Amino acid sequence: MKTGRLSGKVAIVTGASKGIGAGIALAMGREGAAVAVNYSSSEPAARKVAGEILGAGGKAVAIQGDVSNAEDVARLFAETKKAFGTPNVLVNNAGVFRPGPFVETTEDTFHWQYNINVLGPVLTTLEAIKYFADKGGSIINISSIVASRPRPMIALYSASKAAVENLTRGLALELGGRNIRVNAIAPGHTATEGTAAMFAGDVAPTLAKESVFNRLGQPEDIAPLAVFLASDEARWVTGEIIRAAGGTI
Repeated sequence: MKTGRLSGKVAIVTGASKGIGAGIALAMGREGAAVAVNYSSSEPAARKVAGEILGAGGKAVAIQGDVSNAEDVARLFAETKKAFGTPNVLVNNAGVFRPGPFVETTEDTFHWQYNINVLGPVLTTLEAIKYFADKGGSIINISSIVASRPRPMIALYSASKAAVENLTRGLALELGGRNIRVNAIAPGHTATEGTAAMFAGDVAPTLAKESVFNRLGQPEDIAPLAVFLASDEARWVTGEIIRAAGGTI
């Protein structure tokens, strides 16, 4: 593989077995990063993503782990270091949601979404700080346009992503002295399995019309931003929430 913009980087991408996470993992692999393709339950899909990176001459390994479990997070980082050396890029992509009327919210549905969407990035960031140490690194949180543009039936999910954006800004201020950059990407409506589940039915044309390009986004539209934020080209960029929504207002 030719030298890329992320040569020498070791990246952990959570929830990377499909969708935006898979797109980011593949893009980072193409740019020379050694990639830990994290997954919770979709082992075949994660191995396929890692295999594509390996097949193109890159470095990758699929590592199982629940980001809301501190022991799993510690193992994820330890196995990544054992495979490739010390991680210096973390992409917090893993996320879940359960659409439905807010009046049907239960403690279980609340904790399920917040444990993955908010506690997950908290635990992975705490672990990343230990590994990044004085050399620094880049943390990229995947938010969503609904953090600032909520929609009905996904109030908890929208609020959890707003929490991620606030966490991003706060951590950028706190971790800058450690040479750790923290940014977030807020994708618009993107053609993934998650979007299909979130907006059941034939709503893709309606969602597409919210973009000035009259189409849904693709994981490949989001991945280049993550590559940039992970690279040394973004050394002066931190605390930013970058919308990638095809002009959706």
